[in-house]
Amino acid sequence: MSLLPEGASFEELVQDYFLAMRGAGLMLSALDTELLTSWAREAVPFEVVARGIARSAEKALWDARPGEPVLRSLRACQRQVEAEIKKYRQRSAGAGEGGRRRRALTWEETRHARLRASLEQLAERRPELMQRVGQLIEGTLAAPPSEPAQFDAQEHRVFLGLLRALPFSERLLLWREAVGAGAEGQGMSVYSRRMARRFRLLALVRRSLAMREG
Repeated sequence: MSLLPEGASFEELVQDYFLAMRGAGLMLSALDTELLTSWAREAVPFEVVARGIARSAEKALWDARPGEPVLRSLRACQRQVEAEIKKYRQRSAGAGEGGRRRRALTWEETRHARLRASLEQLAERRPELMQRVGQLIEGTLAAPPSEPAQFDAQEHRVFLGLLRALPFSERLLLWREAVGAGAEGQGMSVYSRRMARRFRLLALVRRSLAMREG
C-alpha cells in the first residue's frame, strides 16, 4: 500500500517520486523545497515534472559510480524539468492552432527518429540482436507518437524487448544491479518504488547496449 495519503499534493507526489529515483534520503533540502514550490506554482500535471526527473536520472546514470545516488539534488533536474514544462505549455497553447501544434510535435518525431537510428546502429554492433531490432522497428516504432507519454510507452516497450533478447547471464546481471540500487528505501510509496525499479532496469539496459540518449 502506498505511504502517501489519497489525494496527496503535487509537492508530496514530486518529492516521493524524486526520492525513489534518487534511491536514498527521506526529505528535500531547503533549496530543493523552494524549487519544488516554484514548480507547483506553474500548475502543470505531476507527470510533466516526473518525466523531467526521469530524463535527468537517466542522463546521470551514465556517470554515476556504484553505490552513489543517481541524483544528488532536485536542483540537478531543473533543466530537464523546465524543458518538459515548456513543451507542455507550447502544446497546450497550440492545441487549437494547426501551425503551432505541428511545431509541438517535432520533439516526439525527432526522438522517434533518433531511437530508430540508435536501434539500427545497435544491430550493426550486435548482429545477434538484428532480428529483434527489426521486429521493434517494424512493430513498436512503426509510426511516430503524437504525445510525450506515447513516446515514453514506445521507448519502454523497445528496451523491454531488447532486455528479453539478451542472453540470460546479461539479463540476470542487469536485474541484480537494478534491484540492488537501493531505491526500495523507507518512506517511499509503492508506486514510486515500482516506477523507480522499472526506470533503473531499462536505463541500465540502455547503458549496457551503449545507446546513449540523443
